[in-house]
Amino acid sequence: MSTLKTSFLAGAARVKTTPPLGTRINGDFITHYATYIHDDLYAKALALRSGETTVVLVMVDICVMPKEFVDGAKALITSRTGIPHTHLLVASTHTHAAGSVADVHLGSIDPAYEKMLPGRIAAAVDAALENLRPARIAFGSLMAPEHVLCRRYAMKPGYTPLNPVTGGVDKVKTNPFGGEAYIDDGIATTDPELGYLAVQGVDGRWISMLGNYSLHYVGDWENGTISADYFGYFSERLREQLGAGDDFVGMMSNGTSGDVNIWDFLDSERYPKAHFEKSQFIGHDLADRLVDSLKVLEWQSEPALEAVFELLSCEVVKPSQEELDAAAKVIATARFETIEYHAEGLKQIYAREQLLLHEMPATRECPAQAIRIGNGVIGGLGGEFFSETGLYLKSQARIDNYFTITMANGNAGYVPPAHEVELGGYESWRCRYSCLAAGSEAVIREALLQMVMRLAY
Repeated sequence: MSTLKTSFLAGAARVKTTPPLGTRINGDFITHYATYIHDDLYAKALALRSGETTVVLVMVDICVMPKEFVDGAKALITSRTGIPHTHLLVASTHTHAAGSVADVHLGSIDPAYEKMLPGRIAAAVDAALENLRPARIAFGSLMAPEHVLCRRYAMKPGYTPLNPVTGGVDKVKTNPFGGEAYIDDGIATTDPELGYLAVQGVDGRWISMLGNYSLHYVGDWENGTISADYFGYFSERLREQLGAGDDFVGMMSNGTSGDVNIWDFLDSERYPKAHFEKSQFIGHDLADRLVDSLKVLEWQSEPALEAVFELLSCEVVKPSQEELDAAAKVIATARFETIEYHAEGLKQIYAREQLLLHEMPATRECPAQAIRIGNGVIGGLGGEFFSETGLYLKSQARIDNYFTITMANGNAGYVPPAHEVELGGYESWRCRYSCLAAGSEAVIREALLQMVMRLAY
């Protein structure tokens, strides 16, 4: 292998972020508590440097991180390294089996974990910078359509998808458990691409691999479990298949997966059913296929490095006074300590959301970011965006190497396209986690597209 000298440097590191047992877990309608650690969680950092420009991408094994939390972590990194926040991308993988730093529905923040995590994230960046060495990069991709299913279904007559916010009937049903016989079909096209950035030392030793796939999470475990889900299986399998050393850092980022999962309601037998078997199968399958695709990569030893960042202000949709009065009546008889996931329980949860949403500011800041690395660009969006958004950006950017990392630099919750909001479904039910005005998705995606094209051309 060539030992060609280069001014381009790369380094990677990971720092354990596994919470102690008893830590709160969010990602569900209620709070769960860690009772079993299946595998460790990490903050993983990939640092890239060209001349005076340094960019760092950090993937954190956690469900979501609010913008205020990420801003604090990035400020800590900047104070220690001098790297501006515009050149730091910090994203959640979206495992639903991790400690909580976000208040979502009845899932609450764990104050101790919220205090501990920023230092661990910054430590991963510090270590990645210490590991900088001459490197080269390459972008690649492959198609894996079988693991990404639209979870929003059109239902046959006879099934009534109730909306707990409006009291009306939606036109689609998200995750129709128990209603499998009434499923017509998924309503949207999903993104089948596994895109990736490969990073290797000029001496041939692997540094890192950053994948991007639009699969929400797998979740084949019991509540109370701590696990990195398929994101972790993918990363460790890469290390094995590449024959990489202990300093190799495999990373999987979440693409535009807001309307996607792998709960196959129409063919429930196609995956193994024991705990962690499906997440392991998918993680390993993706990693194995990625390794098989490496032979066609075109390596770049002196890639250009640029980053742009923008905060977009989006309107928050709030309940009317009449809706607030109705919500207050529902809450008066609610028993949140023992709530169940039936229609009445959801009505109570979302009644509480209306009162809390009323207290929020009238606008929400949504971060957008684009990072150019050689002949590729990586986009960052701070929310859960649908496949349509990612597919649109890929088609309109008109460059070979592009993917979008979501839940990056914050999280504005679900940001569906306007026509999806009209259809209803869980992702559109108005709450603190789904409250942006219907046109927000178009505004955000167009802003990011302009940023991507500015760097690409």
